[in-house]
Amino acid sequence: MFAFLLCVRIMMNEGKIDQHEWHYLLSGGSTQMTTQNPAPDWLSDRAWRDILALSNLPAFSSFSSDFVRHLSEFRVLFDSLEPHREPLPGIWDRNLDQFQKLLVLRCLRRDKVTNAMQDFVATNLEPRFIEPQTANLSAVFKDSNSTTPLIFVLSPGTDPAADLYKFAEEMKFSKKLSAISLGQGQGPQAETMMRSSIERGKWVFFQNCHLAPSWMPTLERLIEHINPDKVHRDFRLWLTSLPSSRFPVSILQNSSKMTIEPPRGVKANLMKSYSSLSDDFNSCHKVKHAWCLIALGAGINYGGRVTDDWDRRCVMNILEDFYSPVVLSPEHSYSASGIYHQIQPTYDLNGYLSYIKSLPLNDMPEIFGLHDNANITFAQNETFALLGTIIQLQPKSSSVGGQGRDEIVQNTAQGILLRVPEPVNMQQVTAKYPVLYEESMNTVLVQEVIRYNRLLQVIIQTLRDLLKALKGLVVMSSQLELMAASLYNNTVPELWNAKAYPSLKPLSSWVMDLLRRLDFLQAWIQGGIPAVFWISGFFFPQAFLTGTLQNFARKSIISIDTISFSFKVWLPSELKERPEVGCYIHGLFLEGARWDPVAFQLAESRPKELYTEMAVIWLVPTPNRKAQGQDFYLCPIYKTLTRAGTLSTTGHSTNYVIAVEIPTDRPQRHWIKRGVALICALDY
Repeated sequence: MFAFLLCVRIMMNEGKIDQHEWHYLLSGGSTQMTTQNPAPDWLSDRAWRDILALSNLPAFSSFSSDFVRHLSEFRVLFDSLEPHREPLPGIWDRNLDQFQKLLVLRCLRRDKVTNAMQDFVATNLEPRFIEPQTANLSAVFKDSNSTTPLIFVLSPGTDPAADLYKFAEEMKFSKKLSAISLGQGQGPQAETMMRSSIERGKWVFFQNCHLAPSWMPTLERLIEHINPDKVHRDFRLWLTSLPSSRFPVSILQNSSKMTIEPPRGVKANLMKSYSSLSDDFNSCHKVKHAWCLIALGAGINYGGRVTDDWDRRCVMNILEDFYSPVVLSPEHSYSASGIYHQIQPTYDLNGYLSYIKSLPLNDMPEIFGLHDNANITFAQNETFALLGTIIQLQPKSSSVGGQGRDEIVQNTAQGILLRVPEPVNMQQVTAKYPVLYEESMNTVLVQEVIRYNRLLQVIIQTLRDLLKALKGLVVMSSQLELMAASLYNNTVPELWNAKAYPSLKPLSSWVMDLLRRLDFLQAWIQGGIPAVFWISGFFFPQAFLTGTLQNFARKSIISIDTISFSFKVWLPSELKERPEVGCYIHGLFLEGARWDPVAFQLAESRPKELYTEMAVIWLVPTPNRKAQGQDFYLCPIYKTLTRAGTLSTTGHSTNYVIAVEIPTDRPQRHWIKRGVALICALDY
């Protein structure tokens, strides 16, 4: 990322990169024009929308029409294993430079954008800029002095302490190194340690500065007061910290900084573990004593960090593949291809190491029981995380070509204001849908309208304020400044997010989604309770589920605590009215598997098909329900693709909704390791 930014900045100064195109790469574009997707069988609607938005840029004005003309050639690019190295169809290969080709790739194959960035840096700077660097302490030490701290910026899974102790030994300083792990009450001791080391020329090592935020101002003062004339020239201050907003900026600016990236993947982690072993590790011959391991591993070693029940279910199932008697047979393979297999017991340490070196550099999803599509999801997430971080690093005010940033923000704000309706009239809703004992859905509707109205009021008010601030009629507050940056970068402003439902969509899609949700409510208000509920349209789906159980409990005159749902998957064509009991829901997406409407059960995903629509599900309230047999998969429903939430004040998760049973002819374990879940809303 650093190398890419450096490269782009140099090329911008030389006038080789257009600001509008740079902006499109980072945040995508939006388009009001929606024409029919020309190839729905392989091109996602998201990609087609991106192509239409790309065609708004001058250099790409004929791109969408040309795309339709050359569909079969673009399909070849889409299916390629290395699309970032394929020539573009038609005129585009010679008309576009290497940077502009990144934009086409962003539309069609997001998962390969990071690879294309690497090629871009290698071509325009030098290949050495993309090769991983090894942390060389002696090189850093040569550039340091007694008044400049040396900071290790930590990343999860790394600990530079061992490297530093080893380096201290090489420099004959291990006896003159004092270390302390910061935390509550360690401040005074650290201060004493530092003062004596400054005079005697020792090294001080303060670990985990992020755990002592209240002591950081003291550390800042101590460093500022190091007198260059009086300090011993051998004195060095080493610090480690996770990135933290409480870390003093002045220390950061005046220090040498290093970071060690954690080993990524099975190969790198195994190398790290086995490289640190000594040759006598073969002396243990008692192999068959490990069957309590799974409880230890899943429940304690990993389980101590895993608080979510669904995550624990996943960890237990993955570990069963490794902690099981079958792995002791010398021929055992851990996955279908046979690449990951049991190491022969006759090997010495070098034998183990040479086997590990033969493993693929990038993990194959099969080793974790995942579908090959998981690689695409992972790479796409990596691309968006990278672009998102670059956006945060952009200067806050810059003129974009001829059209200033303010003008773009103003157009976006006016466009949203025109499309977003006024809040719903509450009195009409409560008059038509009064609180009824036998119909809890009325209460659910009223609560939903209240929540959406609250969000609409914030959106409309803040957009009006921002437009006034841009004209200079009111002061541009820091909150409005942040909001302007969000509108410019096609992300949802924090002011709205605070009042909204969880969503990962970029701003343009978020607004479209909000309008769809409001249409769902309006159809309900005008046409009566729907036959099939769009579960993704609810602000708070848990209340809707509780309302469905409540209706059944009141009708059957039994306690709601004794009722839970059973599930039937239905074909949607036949549903024109509400069922006698329970409710129909639609609008869910399957990730990790697909629904097979012919065999009426879960099936493997098709290649490159990351999400598929789930059929209608009938939720049937059932009293005193017994656990079902093995012919289903218990599938969690989440609101967004992150699948992680926090417990809100109502006791409900902010992301997890409910688990449903989906028919399957495979064991549950298969789908658990596939990571199969139902998602209410995707990220586009």
